Amino acid sequence: MQQLLQNIVGVTNDFLWSKLLIIMLVSCGIYFTFKSKFVQFRMLKEMVRVLMEGKTGSKDNISPFQAFCIGMAARVGTGNITGIAIAIALGGPGAVFWMWIIAIISSASSFIESTLAQVYKVKDKNGFRGGPSYYMEKGLNKRWMGVLFSILITLAFGLVFNSVQSNTVTIAFENSFGTDRLTVGIIMALAFAAIIFGGVTRIAKMAEYKVMILAVLYIGVALFVVATNITKMPEILSLIVQNAFGFKQIAGGSIGAALMNGVKRGLFSNEAGMGSAPNVAATATTSHPVKQGLIQAFGVLTDTLVVCTSTAFIILLSNAYKQPGLSGIALTQAALSEHIGSWASGCLAIFVFLFGFGALIGNYYYGETNIRFLHTSKVWVILYRISVLAMIIFGAVAKIQLVWDLADLFMGLMVIVNLIAIALLSKIAFAALHDYMQQKKAGKDPVFYKDSIKGLENIEGWEHSQDASTSKKEKAM
Repeated sequence: MQQLLQNIVGVTNDFLWSKLLIIMLVSCGIYFTFKSKFVQFRMLKEMVRVLMEGKTGSKDNISPFQAFCIGMAARVGTGNITGIAIAIALGGPGAVFWMWIIAIISSASSFIESTLAQVYKVKDKNGFRGGPSYYMEKGLNKRWMGVLFSILITLAFGLVFNSVQSNTVTIAFENSFGTDRLTVGIIMALAFAAIIFGGVTRIAKMAEYKVMILAVLYIGVALFVVATNITKMPEILSLIVQNAFGFKQIAGGSIGAALMNGVKRGLFSNEAGMGSAPNVAATATTSHPVKQGLIQAFGVLTDTLVVCTSTAFIILLSNAYKQPGLSGIALTQAALSEHIGSWASGCLAIFVFLFGFGALIGNYYYGETNIRFLHTSKVWVILYRISVLAMIIFGAVAKIQLVWDLADLFMGLMVIVNLIAIALLSKIAFAALHDYMQQKKAGKDPVFYKDSIKGLENIEGWEHSQDASTSKKEKAM
């Protein structure tokens, strides 16, 4: 049964990823880059400033920094360690180059989608919520499109992507400690069950510092590997570029494999344009939508250019990637063991567990907020939680190729729906950016209201303070 499902999914993925999605991602990314006047380059300093500005939040609200951390918790998962290894194993060193390119281009897409999520966010008892489903319904007046996206993201992140995380963790533990994969999967499911009934603010608190500490530690290991192999770095950088554009690759047809795998695995890791990060971007309490757009664009660049590149250098500075049959977490473990000793395999397994568990938190939240878009009944949320736990256990014992193929399928479908929506609504994000820059030039800390952009409709989260007070009085009456 698994083999039949894998064949069907594989054929569908070949169609989606060989041309359609690469064309859509690159063309939209380039369009957004030019129309925003290269926002990911010219406003890099502003991204860092806004991120530091929004470090504190109230007890019941999500701060911009916490929203960034929840998004990074989902981004900085096993995709950074396993996904990059798979890309190199299947596409060669050249896949790393295309991973960089798609991150730089698509960070503009991330800016657009997260800014739109803020513009069209709605109020709830916990603060704010929103995302693609909400801007599809309120911005495009197409609830059916929002419903479709909600179903796709719930299946993708809440179920399939969480099975990817548990799959990688259990394989890592099996390789390093010989533990039973099902046992580890059950332990993960039980531990996660204790968390997901605490609400989004607890999710934010858990993600806020854990992700940063883990990422810094992992980058530190990579820097040590690079420092001890510094004389090889020019050769490695040349290898990456040559394999991305080299004549041998063109003649052999493998340049297509490098491009496709670099794009797929890069997107799985950084999520730019996929429509996932906007769900958490919308929860932040901030004075202007563009601030959260900048923060999430910075998250894409950080994830790929720093964390994913760390994994790439660890692998390419070893001989492990040249060994046939090695892929995924096993390849990264073998490479790290070659650099710092056999004990590194077990150490990496612990890292993978912590990264993977953090990703479970972010992935879960994406699904829950979209369940609430579809249904207000708590019964559906409970059913969703049970399904998430079941998929964690399924992923623990499933074949690695099947879970990654399923992830690619649902990821691709999400990207298609979301890119169409943000392309149609991009003028709103560009107008918000223009408003932000005008206020900055006037020496102000930018503040946004529903009338800041002419013609905006169906806006809930950006009332003037006087309007908000009147609205509360009317509800009380």
